[in-house]
Amino acid sequence: MEKAGPASDTFGCYTFSLGEMQKRLPRPIYEAIQSTIASGEPLDTGFADEIAHAMKEWAVEHGATHFTHWFQPLTGATAEKHDAFLSFGFSDGRPIERFAGRELIQAEPDASSFPSGGIRSTFEARGYTAWDPTSPAFLIYNEYGATLTIPSVFVSYTGEALDKKTPLLRSMRELSRSARAALELMGRPTSGVNSTLGAEQEYFLIDRDLFTLRPDLEVTGRTVLGTTPPKGQQMEDNYFGTIDDRALNFMGEVETEAWKLGIPVKTRHNEVAPHQYEAAPIFQAINVSSDQNHLLMDLMRKVARRRNLAVLFHEKPFAGVNGSGKHNNWSMADASGRNLLSAGDSPDDHVEFLFFLSAVVRAVHRRGDLLRASIASAGNDHRLGANEAPPAIISVFLGSRLTEIFETLLAGKDISAVQEQVIQTGLEVLPQVMKDNTDRNRTSPFAFTGNKFEFRAVGSAQSNAMCMSWLNIAVSEALDEMWSMLKTRLETGDDRNVAILAIVRDVYAESKNIVFNGNNYGQAWVEEAAKRGLRNDVNTPAALKALVTDDAKALVEKYGLLGSHELDARYTILLEKYNRMIDIEAVQMIRMAKTGVLPAAYAQQSLMAEAWKGVNECGIDAASQKAELGIYSGLVGETIDAIDGVRQALASAPDEEEGPERADWCISTTIPAMARLREVCDTLERRTDEELWPFPSYHAMLFQ
Repeated sequence: MEKAGPASDTFGCYTFSLGEMQKRLPRPIYEAIQSTIASGEPLDTGFADEIAHAMKEWAVEHGATHFTHWFQPLTGATAEKHDAFLSFGFSDGRPIERFAGRELIQAEPDASSFPSGGIRSTFEARGYTAWDPTSPAFLIYNEYGATLTIPSVFVSYTGEALDKKTPLLRSMRELSRSARAALELMGRPTSGVNSTLGAEQEYFLIDRDLFTLRPDLEVTGRTVLGTTPPKGQQMEDNYFGTIDDRALNFMGEVETEAWKLGIPVKTRHNEVAPHQYEAAPIFQAINVSSDQNHLLMDLMRKVARRRNLAVLFHEKPFAGVNGSGKHNNWSMADASGRNLLSAGDSPDDHVEFLFFLSAVVRAVHRRGDLLRASIASAGNDHRLGANEAPPAIISVFLGSRLTEIFETLLAGKDISAVQEQVIQTGLEVLPQVMKDNTDRNRTSPFAFTGNKFEFRAVGSAQSNAMCMSWLNIAVSEALDEMWSMLKTRLETGDDRNVAILAIVRDVYAESKNIVFNGNNYGQAWVEEAAKRGLRNDVNTPAALKALVTDDAKALVEKYGLLGSHELDARYTILLEKYNRMIDIEAVQMIRMAKTGVLPAAYAQQSLMAEAWKGVNECGIDAASQKAELGIYSGLVGETIDAIDGVRQALASAPDEEEGPERADWCISTTIPAMARLREVCDTLERRTDEELWPFPSYHAMLFQ
């Protein structure tokens, strides 16, 4: 058996890394790129030809024949158009490999077939991709060579963002500006602040032969029909259990290839449900981490196919068992690498930590509706609030010790109010606090976990880019407001730490309704959240309405994230995607019920009728068998009626696919009709011979 070597031996060998740049570029150009990556300063486009040539030489040496700008359109997936390096000499016309600076910096894929929400007419095709120099280029191999893949943004001819990455880069810029201003006022100037992300990825892994026999999984990503087996996850014996050899081999190949691409995958383990797993990387700059998460998902799909497996990223592929999320571990770090959400060692560090911590609490309190909208999808609707997923109510978990510190500040009590802590503030008004100052709360959608916040409500199939964009600008807004408060206090002569703590106290007082350290799963929290005035948008159409408020539009325009018309466009795209997915699921359900469930049920019914007839003709009392036949025949009739119910729901739906009226119809009519059809089909499955049932069962998919 071939053994993989240490990850450090090959890590990043498929990336045009800083090390490669240093070897191949003149020092001034290398230092300019370093500065761009570290602080976001614009890169001089005059360097483009030399960078492009060095990048091409490196790529060709590693077998590359093509290059592509790799971008993230509003489909939610990635996109690419490949061009060969092939060119012809100017004087002799001989074939050569050429890659010019203008080709590196900009390309022009057709924009007309990508979602634009009305920004672009179908006949207006022009769109531009532009190189993001802060995210490393990489090589993707196939059996005929490799493709140089260049992370890029995607914008329209008139400058609107047609992707998810452009707003993310803008939000990173704004958060850096706001955090730098706050640090400078505190006497801790820095050249930049990075928002960082470690994105844990949950997924299911099943046999591809079974996957291909489930058209619902192939088409929608989830099982629209299927009854849970007697044993699922209720014994709680799968989490962190021994990893199956087939899954472990899959993970090993994924990790080996991921390390070559510079993706720092660190952790692997069994998740709660059977055949559910998690991969977790070391944190990176947020745009790099977001890019790498897309790349990791693509890699997992390819490796799974090679190993005759299917990887499922849908948030709820199996009803009644745990869903899958993408736990986003988010923090901020200054140019020296100091984590602004880590308590540090000195009194000044501790006070600053509380300042930035309270800014995040304020941000979530003020903009929780936008955070909820950013994770809204038809898939995530099935997951949120069910089987160990956080609810749709956005709240913040701080843990008992940090909450007690904030409450102590609020009450104006002295240090004796809180005991057995270890952070020193140098001020009597603030008690000590342990560095590792929280337990973990797996039920919270947004939990502080020691030196970062974990946004647990993000769906496993979703891009990280937009939810992190909203979080960044929400925190930027809070920091700007707190900077203004601090500036006023310092100008009046207040002591620095006294002024900061006074602001922390006031901010917490305004925002404390968002803090909840208890069980987010319980009905008691739903009732308590309503009393606190917190939103509970349990479905995507309700959640998305937050995007089109005047307040949201003012926010995005103030921070340059998007124009208000671009926000309207995203609302339209997301609503249309929701409506279409519900329609696709409904049509798929009808087809499976008519062409699979009913024929199996007719066969079972016929066998039952023949058995009853034979027993009855022998003069044996067969009343109980006749009763069973009656029940089964009744279920067949109910299935026929339920199929018609879904069909009528689709036929009667409002015409506008992107309209809120269509979404409301999905919620009020189509989804309940689908639920009824599933109920009767699943009941039939439990009463039908396994040999007759046309689709692989949950037992087969989750335990084989």
